[in-house]
Amino acid sequence: MSLAVSNLFITKPLFHQKACFVFTLDPTGVKSDEIKNIRLNFPRNYPNPFNPTTKIRYSIPSVETHSGASPQNVLLKVYDVLGNEIATLVNEEKSPGVYEVEFNAKELASGIYFYRLRAGSFIESRKMVLTK
Repeated sequence: MSLAVSNLFITKPLFHQKACFVFTLDPTGVKSDEIKNIRLNFPRNYPNPFNPTTKIRYSIPSVETHSGASPQNVLLKVYDVLGNEIATLVNEEKSPGVYEVEFNAKELASGIYFYRLRAGSFIESRKMVLTK
């Protein structure tokens, strides 16, 4: 019996940074040309607690490959404490840069909500509190 592995992904986060280096290795011994350096800045929303609006800021890094910098698929969603999707704030390809989106919760009840950012292989969730 033989087992074939086409790609192996190794991710090692750097200490005190939202960063990782992703190396793609090919078991055939052929060296991959692609090394990505990914750095994301994802501070907390402000203000928090908020009523009724808050701003969520994030940055899309310049992903360096041998073919140049490329846009990232970005998905930013808001969920309630039960995991129900409340809103999709961003769902598009973004070029490298700093972005800010405003979340308006005037139709929602007071409570705890979560927002989740997915950009490329980066995924992180944060908590925000709506007080009325």
